[in-house]
Amino acid sequence: MPSAHPAPAAAATADPTPRRPPSMNVTILAPGHRRRGASAMTTAPDDARRGASHLYRAMRDVVRSMDDTLPGKFEVTKEGIVHDMMSPGGPHEVTAARVSRRLEKVMPDELLAHNGTPDVEDVPEGIMRHPDVVVIAWSDLDVEGSVDPRTVVAAIEIVSRSNPENDWVGKMRDYPLLGIPVYAIFDPRTGSGAVFTDIHSTPDGPRYAVRKDFVYGEDVTIGEWTISTSGLPRYQDDGAEEGGSREA
Repeated sequence: MPSAHPAPAAAATADPTPRRPPSMNVTILAPGHRRRGASAMTTAPDDARRGASHLYRAMRDVVRSMDDTLPGKFEVTKEGIVHDMMSPGGPHEVTAARVSRRLEKVMPDELLAHNGTPDVEDVPEGIMRHPDVVVIAWSDLDVEGSVDPRTVVAAIEIVSRSNPENDWVGKMRDYPLLGIPVYAIFDPRTGSGAVFTDIHSTPDGPRYAVRKDFVYGEDVTIGEWTISTSGLPRYQDDGAEEGGSREA
């Protein structure tokens, strides 16, 4: 059975894997963005918010103009544009498809586990993310443009080989900020994952308070629904897919 234990805010953002492959992602820092420890001039809050909104919209327009011309996946965070330069494939896509299908077998008909477009976007927060799978009502998906994150029941990410920090760190920060109540991570590098729930306030902003780890082969509960993780594929060191079962 998956183990449950409280996850301190700092600990909940750490990738439990002791070794990581070199990251192939690029984060283009937003103009005026600074890392912690850097100095900055004090500006009026209203001016800062207006400037951030204009900057976010500009970055979003850039992302949408590049989506069809460059490989990989583009997202927008408070730090800038994140580009995962390697297009996911193999175990990544198979895992997303199997998790989606298994969830839909146990969920009510008015919900679906969607693994396509559109993006999840919060303009005031300046965040646009693209979960690998979202659990959402059909009626809430039937909208023009991006999905309101407050309508998302759960977000599910399959960790990419090229950019694990985006799922284990960046989205761990952004999804509770967007109000997404359940965040599940499947990591084909390690054959394990975790489900994060119970958003609470911290000095660094909203964070998930509870973390439940699992390993492939165990059942995992995402929201109100429990599915098997048997047969999910793994990455191999040479880049080949480690065989999983052909069952959904």
